[in-house]
Formats: sequence, C-alpha cells, structure tokens
Amino acid sequence: MQNSLPSASAAAAALVEIGRWVSARDWVPATSGNLSLRTECGAIAITRSGVDKGSLTAQDILLVDLDNPTTPGTSAETPLHLAAYRCLPDVNAVLHTHSRAATLLSRRYAAKGGLTAEGFELQKGIAGVTTHEGALTLPIYDNTQDIEALAEQVEQTGGYATPAHGLLLAGHGLYVWGKSEAEARRHLVAWEFLMDCVLEEERAR
Repeated sequence: MQNSLPSASAAAAALVEIGRWVSARDWVPATSGNLSLRTECGAIAITRSGVDKGSLTAQDILLVDLDNPTTPGTSAETPLHLAAYRCLPDVNAVLHTHSRAATLLSRRYAAKGGLTAEGFELQKGIAGVTTHEGALTLPIYDNTQDIEALAEQVEQTGGYATPAHGLLLAGHGLYVWGKSEAEARRHLVAWEFLMDCVLEEERAR
C-alpha cells in the first residue's frame, strides 16, 4: 500500500485539483474547508489555513508530521484530520466541506446525534454498503473551538469507525474519508447528494 501513496509534490498537485473541484460545486465557500492526503513518506499533505480552495497553489499545501504536528500555517482543524489517519491506518484521504445542506442539516439533527439516510439507492456509494434497504447514519458532534478535545471525543466515541465513513459538525460541515483519494471523493459526492435529498424532502413536507 505504501508504494501506491503519492509523493509530497504529487499530493500537493492532487489537493490543488481537489480544491478546484469542491469549490466549483460551492461546497467550500469563502476560505472554508480543508483537504488532506497521506504521502509516501508518511507525512500528511494538507491545505493551509485561510485560503480559497478554488485558488490553491502548490505553495498552499503543507506537510505535517503525523506524530509531531507543529507545522506553522496549518488549519486549526488539522487535529481532526490527523486523528482520522491515526485511528484508520487504511485511510489515505480526508476531505472537509461546508455545503449549505451539511450546515443546515447538522444543526437540525444535532440533538438526535446523527443524520440518517434511509432507502436511497446512493447509500451504496459508501464503502461497505451493498443495498439501499436499511439506514445509514452520519454521527453529529457539537462544534467547538477546542479542536484537540473534539478530535479526542470523536476518537473515543468511535466516530472515526462509523460505517458512514464520515461525520458532521453541527452548524459547520461534513468530514469524509477513504482508502484513496477516489474513494474519499465518492463518499463526499454520495453524502452531499443524500443530504440534498433529505433537505428537499423536508422542504416538501
């Protein structure tokens, strides 16, 4: 698996392209969101703080040591990415977005502790899901400025082990991950579609 991971420069190029892709879909307004990939050297390549994801350059991608994350300029939410990589050794990509659907639904369902999609064919877009029958739940965590404590809470409550391969922060946005960049993108597209469906169904009631 290690040989299939990108070099630091290849990861930077990939993250620049992912940034343009999510920006074009209006999933990272202003300077929101953060994106990361595991590299062949074991370090995590991650977008730096305060940059429009549609305007990323290679210089906006920083390398963070998984065990000693002291790189200046990284997002305050970097600990959530690093905890995912530590908890899930097979995971090689983490994507975080701030779409309208994720923001609204994470607020609406925060008290229930999760957002459930049920009966949608696209649930099968999530790794390990083989049928539209049944329910798939994204756990929701309260938003906080203490990201270190939040990452520890997610880890201790099994949030990184969820079959949904993602989670929501209330009033904030969506995190997804995957064994590859392609899988993480698929999970992002699937969940954004599912959340749009849930939101539209609620509006129609």
